[in-house]
This record gives sequence, structure tokens and C-alpha cells, in this order.
Amino acid sequence: MFPRLHIITDSLDVVRGAVGHGPVAIQVRVKTGDRDAYQLTVAALALCRSAGALCLVDDRVGVALAAGADGVHVGAEDLPVAAARRVLGPAAILGATCRDPDSARAAVADGATYLGVGPVFATSTKIGLPPPIGPGGLAAVVAAVPGIPVIAIAGITAARIAAGLPGYGVAAISAIAADPAAATIEFLRVLAFRDGVAAGGAA
Repeated sequence: MFPRLHIITDSLDVVRGAVGHGPVAIQVRVKTGDRDAYQLTVAALALCRSAGALCLVDDRVGVALAAGADGVHVGAEDLPVAAARRVLGPAAILGATCRDPDSARAAVADGATYLGVGPVFATSTKIGLPPPIGPGGLAAVVAAVPGIPVIAIAGITAARIAAGLPGYGVAAISAIAADPAAATIEFLRVLAFRDGVAAGGAA
């Protein structure tokens, strides 16, 4: 099953703490050079493989291919989705950042296998973001691309998930970083509870 929890990080300590507790995807995000990104991806990939977790690379298609990662996530200012799909081939996981139904439908048509949608809430993790779209904006994207995993990002907390945040899953950065193991366990717990309630099952 495609993981409902995506953890974005540039720290091997976070990867070590986060994997092994349930299905997660680790997204390696490095803002320095390709060499640093490659070295971290190779190390993260080894940890992910041993724990059965997915390993994706943020932005850098070449690094993902060189390291043998499971896929790539491209942002709005990165390589276009269609171009990334051509380079990656048909089998790799390809995520795309979107914030409205039109861009979501276009990304899926161009080959995205999942969407990272946001910012849903205000966050200080990344500067220069557009205004938050809120749960309502997130729900509009979910409705526009039925059957495509929509991963909410920015300002995500366990409490907000438990309140019924729409979408397939969530991505977290700062909420995981302080205590990766405990935070990952809690996020997975509330995601399972939310999905059980939504399906009418037992919590």
C-alpha cells in the first residue's frame, strides 16, 4: 500500500527514528549540492530498504536515478512533471506539488502518481509560500482527481489529522524532527483512526 505518511528530511537521524514503525515514505530534501543529496539518499535508501519504507528524492531526478531511489517529488518550480516522467520511465513513483484542481488534473495527465497539496496551513518551515488553501481547498483537489493519492502538506499536526483532514495522507517536516520515532508512531495512529472512522469501522 502506498504510504499515508511522508516524512521530508535532510537528516539521517530522522530517517533512523522514523522507519520501522509502519508504512512511511521518506522524502530526501537537500538544498545544497547534488553530491550531498546523492550521499544522503544512498544512506537513507539503505535504512529504508531494511525497514520496508519508500525512499523518494525531492526535486533532483538525476540524484534519484543515480542512487536507485523509488521515485521523485517535483515542486512547482522544478522539472515539469511530463519531463520528469520521460526521464524516470513508467515504473518510478512521481509526486507533484499542486494547490488547486486545475494544476492537480494537469499533473496527473502528465504522469504524476501522487500529489503533494498545499500549503494547507501556515508554516515557518519554508519561506515564500503562497497563502494556505485550508482544508476546503484540499478537499477540492481531492474531489478533482479521484483515485489519486493526495498528500496534504504544511502545518500538519496529529490534532489536525484527527479532526478529519481530507485527503489520502500527509507530509510532515518539523512535526517529526524533534522526536522522529514518537511522532511517526502518533501520526500513523491518528491516520489509522481517521481512516477507520471514515470507513465506518472500529477505531
